[in-house]
Amino acid sequence: MPISHYIFSFKFTFVLLVHLIFISNAYTQSPKVSAVLVFGDSTSDPGNNNFISTPFKGNFPPYGRDFPDEKPTGRFTNGLLASDMIARYVGVKDNVPPYLDPSLTVNDLMTGVSFASAGSGFDPLTPTISNVIPLTRQLEYFKEYKTRLAAKLGKAKTMELVNNALYIVSAGTNDFVVNYFTLPVRRQKYTLPGYMDFVLNKEMDFLQSLWNEGARKIGVVGLPPMGCLPIVITLFSDNALLNRGCIDFFSSVGRTYNSMLQTKLNLMQLNNAQQGSRITYLDAYSTLYDVIVSQKYGFKEVKRGCCGTGLLEATILCNPKSITCPDASKYVFWDSIHPTETVYRIFFESTRSVIDYIVKG
Repeated sequence: MPISHYIFSFKFTFVLLVHLIFISNAYTQSPKVSAVLVFGDSTSDPGNNNFISTPFKGNFPPYGRDFPDEKPTGRFTNGLLASDMIARYVGVKDNVPPYLDPSLTVNDLMTGVSFASAGSGFDPLTPTISNVIPLTRQLEYFKEYKTRLAAKLGKAKTMELVNNALYIVSAGTNDFVVNYFTLPVRRQKYTLPGYMDFVLNKEMDFLQSLWNEGARKIGVVGLPPMGCLPIVITLFSDNALLNRGCIDFFSSVGRTYNSMLQTKLNLMQLNNAQQGSRITYLDAYSTLYDVIVSQKYGFKEVKRGCCGTGLLEATILCNPKSITCPDASKYVFWDSIHPTETVYRIFFESTRSVIDYIVKG
């Protein structure tokens, strides 16, 4: 056989091998799921509050200033949320829309939606403060979502889609910052450790209910270092104008709660592992701590938001008349509560390996 034939055969085999490796790596880097379904508060609400009667809205400028077409969608930031980035990463859609958007088609629903509502929390009292959608109601919307899909796809295909979806749950900050620390009702009934147990039990009840409805791949976002939120510094510092450092007491609540949450999630995962479940903690605390306290990423401003003074402005106080910083990517916070798109991206990048683990379950 001519030597040229051996050379051709070798080249063909080599190219085929490289092609197979590329396909394998592509799958490894971007695992496929059926949909992304999101529950929680303003960290994952893409605009559900636009469709309810509440003052907690972000569907006006300067919100969305760096979103495509500078569109204020209802996201409480200047651009994308981490849930949008996760949806892009797993390849289901560019952005996760709000479930309450009446223009959504069945095809839109099939690849995922967010049920989250800014201002919500696990404590049933928390969403009543701002008249937003409780987590229990978000779960009811999810059941309705399944019914709508079943009418189109049938029950078997709907459950297959539901079982193979990626679920993101992000809430809890409002329970402490807006509810327990700001208002007297819960403090009169619960000590701080008692309230942490109360909220954690409500969170675990929600996750169990979600699992009962067919969720098998669940990422649960922990609390941030709450003492570093500009609004917390402003409201609870002795001299908020001069002393803009993080208040460790509030951040320590987040650390303790997150440790308790991880223990509970590990137990839930252990109990459901044989059924192909992945129920895993997503660490927001370390990301924000690295960004704010360790200043690992070199942000210009870590103590106040880009909108207005950055000390108190959020929702209607951050509005078209507000002056904003010229470059939000240099700021950790967009308003006095919510991170910028740049920080959401850092959080997303820090959780990619965990997302990979969840969706391969």
